[in-house]
Amino acid sequence: MEIIIGYILAFIIGIIINLLGGGGSILTVPVLVYVLKINPHEATSYSLFLVGVSSLIASVDNALKKTILYKQALIFAFPAFLVTYAMRKYVIPLLPDVLIVNDYFVLSKSTGIMLFFSIVMLLTSITSIRGRRDPGNEVPDDFNYPLIFIQGIIVGLITGFVGAGGGFLIIPAMVFLAKIPMKNAISTSLLVIAINATFGFIGDFNDSLIIDWNFLLTYVGFAIAGVLFSGIFKDKISNTLLRKSFGYLILILAILVIYMELFR
Repeated sequence: MEIIIGYILAFIIGIIINLLGGGGSILTVPVLVYVLKINPHEATSYSLFLVGVSSLIASVDNALKKTILYKQALIFAFPAFLVTYAMRKYVIPLLPDVLIVNDYFVLSKSTGIMLFFSIVMLLTSITSIRGRRDPGNEVPDDFNYPLIFIQGIIVGLITGFVGAGGGFLIIPAMVFLAKIPMKNAISTSLLVIAINATFGFIGDFNDSLIIDWNFLLTYVGFAIAGVLFSGIFKDKISNTLLRKSFGYLILILAILVIYMELFR
């Protein structure tokens, strides 16, 4: 029964990725950990693969519609994927199984990952609920490239640690720092996420990570189906309503993750 629920949720995650330009990984990790009972470290790896492939599929459609800004995507993606790869390849494997231990408290690596992930979820929910102003439909000639580059590094750090694509950071950075219209920001974000998540997943390859490819490819297949299905009505749904609803959902999930890790 759990596996059926997991596949249905993967389909929904694919829809969210295509509609919002991100947010899929925020749902993927809790689903893998709490519904499908997968170890948090493996779950973040699976999340990177799912988000990377799904975002790439969505990017193909966006490329045909010519809504991707490739120069801005490259400036963001270059530092992001380098930092993400380094985090997954060298930093995460060095973390001990027990991060903190004393007479009153024990913090394991798995719990630490999920608690940090819940913080990312809270930030995502706040960003989504508050909303963002669209600077308009015209793409400006001047961009704050240094700030975009720095934001890419920050996204790489978060992606590397918790397996999140970073769309909730990429989109506001593009809208506010680069003054990119929301429609272009969402499309460009998906391309950055696809590159970033793919390199993060590649960085995960080591002897300690055992990947169940039959499950993972099936799971990703349902997510891709969600991406393709959402293309039918993508342009007919209010981004504001969708993003705020998503924000409240993530807020509830963040609270549940904190409860599951600290109080169960």
